[in-house]
Amino acid sequence: MDKNKPTLAIYGIQDRDNHTHPFYVHDHNLAIMQNGKVLHFLQQERISRRKRDNTFHIELKQILKEKKLLGQDYDLIFVDNVVGRTFLTQAGDARFEAPLNRTLPTNLEKGKCWWFGKEKDGHVLNHELAHIFSCLPFVGNFKENSLLVHFDGGASLSNFSACIFKNGKLDWLEYNWDLKPYSTIYNANALVFAILGAKLPEQNSVPGKFMGFAGLGKSRSELKTWLEQNNYFQNIWGKTSYFFEKVKTDFGIELHSFDQKNKFIQDVAASLQQIFIDKILEKLNGLAKKTGAKNLYYTGGSALNIVANTEIINSNIFNEVFIPPCTEDSGLALGAAAFAEWMKHGKVEIHSPYLNNWGIENYQTSYSTEIIKTVAENLVQNKLVGVCNDFGEAGPRALGNRSILALANSKSLSKKLSIEKKGREWYRPLAPIALENNTKYFTGLSNIHPLSKYMLLDFSVLPEKQKEIQGAIHADGTARFQTLSEGEDNPFIFDLLKYLDKNYKVKALINTSFNSQGEPIVHTEEDAINSAKKMDLDGIVLNGKFQLL
Repeated sequence: MDKNKPTLAIYGIQDRDNHTHPFYVHDHNLAIMQNGKVLHFLQQERISRRKRDNTFHIELKQILKEKKLLGQDYDLIFVDNVVGRTFLTQAGDARFEAPLNRTLPTNLEKGKCWWFGKEKDGHVLNHELAHIFSCLPFVGNFKENSLLVHFDGGASLSNFSACIFKNGKLDWLEYNWDLKPYSTIYNANALVFAILGAKLPEQNSVPGKFMGFAGLGKSRSELKTWLEQNNYFQNIWGKTSYFFEKVKTDFGIELHSFDQKNKFIQDVAASLQQIFIDKILEKLNGLAKKTGAKNLYYTGGSALNIVANTEIINSNIFNEVFIPPCTEDSGLALGAAAFAEWMKHGKVEIHSPYLNNWGIENYQTSYSTEIIKTVAENLVQNKLVGVCNDFGEAGPRALGNRSILALANSKSLSKKLSIEKKGREWYRPLAPIALENNTKYFTGLSNIHPLSKYMLLDFSVLPEKQKEIQGAIHADGTARFQTLSEGEDNPFIFDLLKYLDKNYKVKALINTSFNSQGEPIVHTEEDAINSAKKMDLDGIVLNGKFQLL
């Protein structure tokens, strides 16, 4: 690799079979970095408008051509997947073959690469390290004596991996499939699919839905034991009657359907969620004791489980815990590029989460006090306002630049937005966004963990304050706050929240992603206008300019 060249990293392994929806492989993405700084980042779904798009093998040449990148020189890095290590475009004009190994390296591996008309040096980074290094663009270099963990459905040679970072070097502690039964709860468990009424094309949305549903129930020790004894009913595909028979035999409860309002069904879901939490806490605690690691960098799709994340923080196993905003597969190219830049320069710069800039590099938000006032006035009139400012967020969560905002004090307004406008399920809560002092106000906490800025934790809301944000609070009394600590976090939203608090005593807003059912989060102003009209929103902010619809 050449220190003077930019790094182009691609996660674009082709899926198995030709599904109409992404299946084993999803969320293709691309990143370009130079001198430790992200220049361009692309989540393919944002420009193709196909949720979790995985068509780089078809679209990559045109994508690179539009940026005049085909003739440029760069260090080329690919990320692999459990389904393979070969990248091949549909036309065969770009192909990369990585070596096959029985062990997991801690470095880049050189492969054989043909790149649009000529041979080129190309390297692969395993899926595990790409996840782990997706932290670096948001935190800078790893701290000494840190545990680096990835946990997802399946990577290169594992679904759970852990290494220790000491003396500036990585050493694997383990990589295996031991925790596969627990990640499977969220993406391939027949009982969970049956409870949610989910079909195969919805596989990638099941984790978020199930986490929301599980919050309705209470975990019970006897249910946890029963679920473990029955292998979590994970393989009762096409024979869910077996579950009902076991419920009647073991608990004397007559069930004939997966009634989502049924307390037993809700408690089963909560118990499955707690099993997952118990297992990851047990694993992390064991690794901390074994290594003496003081800090945790935690990545992979499982790090989107905010209830588990909160338990990890509250366990005080580690002094500090870091999770990137794009902790799932949408951050793999960023992680691979960051690894290469770290190897070349010894450091990576710290970035905000607003990195999705492909094709909108000229977007820049400019707004006046009058705009803030106008948006606030519309919000306090119970209007729904979409925001499309600057670059989009890296990862699956809208953090203010591609958000829909509303007052948080009304359950009816919340239902209108979530169920009627966005087509979400009745049991899925919306989340609040607030200034740090107001998150403290609602929670009674003296300190708010930094991961709240990425909406990766939930918080218990004080009973006497719950009515103020009843539209953004879950059935269990918790809320997934996004917290802004300073104006630099998001200037427009910060100023809007400050104005609302000062002039209307409004201390939080609902913040949900700017997309309707089945759509990716909006990317361009045109996307935002189309989506807003489709959902019949009341108004929209486009790079700081407000208009009614």
